[in-house]
Amino acid sequence: MKIMRKIIKIDEELCNGCGLCVPDCAEGSLQIIDGKARLVADKLCDGLGACLGSCPTGALEIIEREAEDFNEEAVHEFLANKKKEAEARNRPQGSGCPSARLQTFAPQTPCQNANQPSLAVTADAIPGSHGIRPSLAVTGGTSALSHWPVQIRLVPPSAPFLQNAALLVAADCSAVSAPNFQADFLVGKVVMMGCPKFDDAAGYVQRFAEIIATCNLTSLTILIMEVPCCFSMVGIIKQAMEQAGKTVPVEQITLSTRGEVISRHQW
Repeated sequence: MKIMRKIIKIDEELCNGCGLCVPDCAEGSLQIIDGKARLVADKLCDGLGACLGSCPTGALEIIEREAEDFNEEAVHEFLANKKKEAEARNRPQGSGCPSARLQTFAPQTPCQNANQPSLAVTADAIPGSHGIRPSLAVTGGTSALSHWPVQIRLVPPSAPFLQNAALLVAADCSAVSAPNFQADFLVGKVVMMGCPKFDDAAGYVQRFAEIIATCNLTSLTILIMEVPCCFSMVGIIKQAMEQAGKTVPVEQITLSTRGEVISRHQW
């Protein structure tokens, strides 16, 4: 039955699809669909406006209109179904699949690294660079990556390499934007990568909450891009800490779209 009540309204012209509102909606009634925040169903919105403060563009407001009454039982059912769907998506599809099989790589010794060839690459040697970037030294040695997989959706909280780890949570785009991603950010860390705009934000919160609660992390670094949608990763980690009831020292690093560090702070 429809009644006059308070409910969220989304201005699609103002919404930039950043997704910052999604983790703040405890009922899961907001989702990013086709690049915009959408109200999944009237009955899932309690109209209290917990999501309002997270919107950087002012696209959200609470209005009064005729809508289906808020249904707490429907919320519980909806969240339970979302959890099952997320677990099904994140479940490895067979132990033989390389994308899901856990692997830990032994680090190279200094001697092994010293014997690897290196290649000096000048800006003029890079097609289309027009000499903009300075010369880069590219080492032909092994990667600084210490484990597999790296995608947030594929790394289970029980992964042994997460125990007592310095965790790097990196936005997907950061690896191709930062010219020295491995040397500057990855060395000595366990990495989990993903996109908070296109992946399941609620699933991210649940996964990181379990990791923070059980893995005794020594530190957590968040590496994001300057684009608005990337900042929801910060909200995801904060909400995960709240759910875990535990805090970890955090360093937040923001890159420009050209890969330059534009801000760096701890909280």
